[in-house]
Amino acid sequence: MWCLGNASKSNLKVLMLIDIKASIQKKLLAAKSLHRYKSTAKIIDGKAIAKSIREKISNEVYQLKRKYPSFKPRLAIVQVGNREDSVAYLKQKEQAAREAGIDFILQKRDESITVNELLRLVRELNQDPSIHGVLVQLPLPKHIDERCVIESIDPNKDVDGLHEYNIGRLAKKRDDPIFLPCTPKGIIELLDKTGINISSKRAVVVGRSDIVGFPIFTLLLKRNSTVTLCHSMTVNLPEIIKTAEILVVAIGKAEFIKGDWISPGAIVIDVGTNAIKDPTKKSGTRWVGDVEFSSAAAVASYITPVPGGVGPMAVAMLLQNTMESAKRFLKENNERKISTLALERLVPVPSDIDIATSQTPKPIKLLAEELGLTPDEFELYGQYKAKVKLSVIERLKSRKNGKYVVVTGITPTPLGEGKSITTLGIAQALGAHLGKLSFACVRQPSQGPTFGIKGGAAGGGYSQVIPMDEFNLHLTGDIHAVTAANNLLAAAIDARMFHENTQTDKSLFNRLCPAKNGVRVFAPVMLKRLRKLGINKTDPNDLTPEEIGKFVRLDIDPETITWQRVIDTNDRFLRRITIGQNPTEKGQTRSTGFDISVASECMAVLALSTSLEDLRERLGRMVVATNKTGDFPITADDLGIGGALTVLMKDAIKPNLMQTLEGTPVFVHAGPFANIAHGNSSILADKIALKLVGVECNSDGNPVEGNEGYVITEAGFGADIGMEKFFNIKCRLSGLVPDCVVIVSTVRALKMHGGGPEVTPGNPLHETYLSENLELLERGCVNLVKHIQNARKYGLPVVVAVNKFTSDTQNELELIRKIAIEAGASDAVPTTHWTLGGEGAIDLGKAIIKVTADKTKKREFKFLYDVSKPIIEKIEIIAKEMYGADGIELSEKAIKKVERYTKQGFTNLPICMAKTHLSLSHDPKLKGVPTGFTVPVRDIRASVGAGFLYPLLGDMPTIPGLPTRPCFFDIDLDTETGRIHGLI
Repeated sequence: MWCLGNASKSNLKVLMLIDIKASIQKKLLAAKSLHRYKSTAKIIDGKAIAKSIREKISNEVYQLKRKYPSFKPRLAIVQVGNREDSVAYLKQKEQAAREAGIDFILQKRDESITVNELLRLVRELNQDPSIHGVLVQLPLPKHIDERCVIESIDPNKDVDGLHEYNIGRLAKKRDDPIFLPCTPKGIIELLDKTGINISSKRAVVVGRSDIVGFPIFTLLLKRNSTVTLCHSMTVNLPEIIKTAEILVVAIGKAEFIKGDWISPGAIVIDVGTNAIKDPTKKSGTRWVGDVEFSSAAAVASYITPVPGGVGPMAVAMLLQNTMESAKRFLKENNERKISTLALERLVPVPSDIDIATSQTPKPIKLLAEELGLTPDEFELYGQYKAKVKLSVIERLKSRKNGKYVVVTGITPTPLGEGKSITTLGIAQALGAHLGKLSFACVRQPSQGPTFGIKGGAAGGGYSQVIPMDEFNLHLTGDIHAVTAANNLLAAAIDARMFHENTQTDKSLFNRLCPAKNGVRVFAPVMLKRLRKLGINKTDPNDLTPEEIGKFVRLDIDPETITWQRVIDTNDRFLRRITIGQNPTEKGQTRSTGFDISVASECMAVLALSTSLEDLRERLGRMVVATNKTGDFPITADDLGIGGALTVLMKDAIKPNLMQTLEGTPVFVHAGPFANIAHGNSSILADKIALKLVGVECNSDGNPVEGNEGYVITEAGFGADIGMEKFFNIKCRLSGLVPDCVVIVSTVRALKMHGGGPEVTPGNPLHETYLSENLELLERGCVNLVKHIQNARKYGLPVVVAVNKFTSDTQNELELIRKIAIEAGASDAVPTTHWTLGGEGAIDLGKAIIKVTADKTKKREFKFLYDVSKPIIEKIEIIAKEMYGADGIELSEKAIKKVERYTKQGFTNLPICMAKTHLSLSHDPKLKGVPTGFTVPVRDIRASVGAGFLYPLLGDMPTIPGLPTRPCFFDIDLDTETGRIHGLI
């Protein structure tokens, strides 16, 4: 037993007192700690806020769909592999997208996908105009460079906001990205929901990642916060955090930030999502943030929970970005502002080629984008030409078409009266001077006239298509494709006759259906022929000898062959040739000839096709001859070549996009002859143009906003030919109805029709045409009156354009206007677009706007004849109604053709009259409005693929010859600059 003295007792008492005091302090500290960790912060409920954002998006989608029925926001996400966390996150995104009314497309790919395959998929999504947001789910497998993939996403669809373009613009003080990164954008939204003014607040961001840290640092800075960015190398982190009024933490370390680091009253945004072990949970883990929630919540004024804070907001911002992208696409699609090019006009007006080469065109890519075309909808052919894909029609199907104006003319002089120039002048006036969206549609010129006597067809003066040299020469190769297809078919005809004449049925069958590995099969095109013959068998081995004979022998009658070879050159000596003269052809000679390429039925088919499928069908049903019994027309598909022809022309079917001198858009497509064919640019060019200048309509079919633009399309030759065929052939097939007819005239041509001296190319004009002569002009105006009356028969308004020459007087112009209006025209307007460009056609443009906007006058478009009428009756209607003839007279050959075509079932085809363009009659010498004449029908031919019969009225050369002095004398190349001289 220990004994203690007084001193020891005293010390023990002191020690006991100290121990009691320490115990009390410990208890007080514990109580204080418990009090400190009691949550006082308000929870920022990201889940609820995200839900309200989705509801707002859903409502906006609904409202926009009511206004724009085609509006459909669409998000595409690429998932590589099958990571469990990615799958769960994607399900959240998909569910959220559905709730918001956004289409969700998930592109799943195996983890073994190559970088190139993944990049190709991203490119496809970039180019798909129906996709507004593209996201590649991270992380990606180790063999794929994530940065490379992210940078391959179109910045305009980078709804995750991680592309260098968007991050770079975010970092610049005066720039804004197309999209903000989703998580930082969601953080700003959460901060705004607290009601605290971010401006002037001290903010600390912990973490410097490209996804969260750096972007939120920049966003806070742009909101005028004073921001400190901290990272793993930051010294005295707790002291810095203590200064923050706004704290954003994104470091990926569970509960790293403690409550006693945080300044009382601070707003805490915890971005972290970390899994930690928790045996009390069924999963064995629970999710926590980068901030220790319990201690932080005791000192902060606002705090985000984990989960349920920032996470749902990131998904909501993804949807918001997708919605913003869809609205931007919609706006850009509807606005379509076309930038124009200024003209530097000279007096006197220089040559066409000098004017054309002095103007620098816009890059065609820019024009395509201005029109609202997506990158996948056009294909560049150099800097200034592009082909436009037919898919545009489907994408823009909800749009109401623009106004449709056809430009035609009076019966011209051999010099032409300027339909092409007027077509382009109107387009320039509407688009560059009157604030209207306008599109010109013209034919591609043949190189025959370009190097022959007429020259090119790019317009002239200050109303042209540019680059003029590319327009007049090869363009994009469409005519070469037509030439190749036509001549392949011609070669197939003669080859088939040769082989049938030199082989037995068995030999032919073995070669047409060879056994491969012991198995014979019919080519798909052969099944068509079998059905045509009434043989319903698909196995070659099942055919009887009789059926084999029918199948292998087309038995072409050489005398009935209508198909000739073509070349895109004026060459009179190819009009009649003999083929098969080499000994290898075993004496199988025959007389045939060449046409110019644009006279080929392949060209007419190209111009009248309404889709690629329609092109295939039309090429396949082209009739080239009849069999020897006269029972069967022989088609391209009978020869087995329809598919090959389509392959040769698959790119030619896409219209060519070019521009005028003033930068307004032009489609140059197809160039069918205007006499033996219908002489109009393609149906597809007009259809696409009408959609590109059209307007969106609501569910009631009424335009939502803005006015329709204008498509100005040209019909070849005078109104008696080009316009008549435009209505009765082109419009019948296309289903399009024009809003207005423009008839081009000149004082010069009207004086000629009044009895003026002959006008001859290459010779100076007679003095009669250079001085005022009202009496002669008035007599000649009968021709204009007839064309106005003809146009009015179709139920459409007419505007007369008078191409003004310097020698024309005001009295002459006023006389034409008076007579034109009395004849039923809405107006007659002088134009000077050759010298002034679009400015010279402003009054004409205003007249077109007025007449197409006038809803007080009822217009009922109608065809001239019913196609079900007999062939002869349809020919007679055109001759009497359009030409003013007393009747028609058919040759014996023509009568036999009528009988043959009736027997073969071609009576329901429209008629395409092949006649001179220099007279309303069949005789080019008869001017004015001839009377008392009968139209002779020398022959009738069938363009069954194109879809018409064409009667030949008199001699009609289908390949021109070269004159004594062709245009090529003046055409040359500057070998130093590459500039072309002499094209007209």
